[in-house]
Amino acid sequence: MSGPLSGFKIIDMSRVLSGPISTGLLADQGADVIKVEPPAGDIVRQMGGGKGMGPGFLTINRGKRSIVLDLKSEQGIDAVKRMVEGADVFVQNFRPGAIEGMGLGYDVLKAINPKLIYVSISGFGETGPYAHKRVYDPVIQALSGMADIQANDANDRPRMMRTVIPDKTTGLTVAQAITAALLSRERTGEGQKITVAMLDTMIAYLWPEGLAGLTMVGNEANVRTGQLAQDLIFKSKDGYLTCGAVSDSEWKGMCAALNKPQWLDDERFNTARGRVVNAPARLQATGEVIAERTTAEWLELLDSHGVPCAPVLTRPQILTHEQVVENNIVQEYNHPGLGRVRQARPAAQFEKTPTNTEQLAPELGADGAAILTELGYDETQIAQVLGS
Repeated sequence: MSGPLSGFKIIDMSRVLSGPISTGLLADQGADVIKVEPPAGDIVRQMGGGKGMGPGFLTINRGKRSIVLDLKSEQGIDAVKRMVEGADVFVQNFRPGAIEGMGLGYDVLKAINPKLIYVSISGFGETGPYAHKRVYDPVIQALSGMADIQANDANDRPRMMRTVIPDKTTGLTVAQAITAALLSRERTGEGQKITVAMLDTMIAYLWPEGLAGLTMVGNEANVRTGQLAQDLIFKSKDGYLTCGAVSDSEWKGMCAALNKPQWLDDERFNTARGRVVNAPARLQATGEVIAERTTAEWLELLDSHGVPCAPVLTRPQILTHEQVVENNIVQEYNHPGLGRVRQARPAAQFEKTPTNTEQLAPELGADGAAILTELGYDETQIAQVLGS
């Protein structure tokens, strides 16, 4: 394998999204990720069709190897322990207490491999009134303030984001934490435990702007729902675009592009703060002007005056947009069983250690025999462990 993490081995017992996303990023970067699945497989295999290889599973589990183990059996648990002996990282996202009940808690695995990086992902943390609740992405959106931020104003209802931001953000956070722990281990020779809660992740993630109004102690009552999250999508004569002006120079360019020089002297809009406070009036007036021309006409005008802008693309239009094509973000390859498929390449590009591309996600249990052989199991033992 190529990639900056080539040579590192990760035992991935996580399921669904947050954990597999984190280890998927590390697999893209060259790590050998062994996905340990129950006999029924990760539930994401069944989402979106594809005979156990739906689009979501294909993306977040590409480049991994799969082994099926019955974790209710002594043989299955012993196999995990054997894998841990030579592993660098162990990742799990069972509810708090469940992994200890299996006999695979941190203290047990640390005794087997003192240099192990042990990662526990949870929804709410390992203690507290919510610790043992079931959790999915919308629950974290509700608790973290994200749904409240989506309201248009203080009188509007909260709304969910229509994509799983908490799960994916947690995955990114875990991947970064793992690489930081590996760097620390290179310096100290010591492994450690990492705990990451989805709730913790999202409150920290939202704080710089979405929850910034909570920064000043005693001023909580003045937090405005959606304060800095105004809708910046405008309808043109033939589609939609976005444009916005934050600095005074950008606002000057916006006024010139829209042919509204009088807005420069308007007391509602002549300061950055005023443009935020009076956003509803500003956006309504802007929208009325944008409706008079086509998207292409506006983009040319706005660009010429240094105003940040872009067309609002439909999802299929993303594939042919000139910047997406130039960056070679979306790549196609042949997948056995699925045919021609597309994948977004890893975003980070490394000059000296290029990341893996065109990797396949594993069929359920496809690598079980090979993995056990690497651990020293003979054919009879492999058949017993895999139930074949």
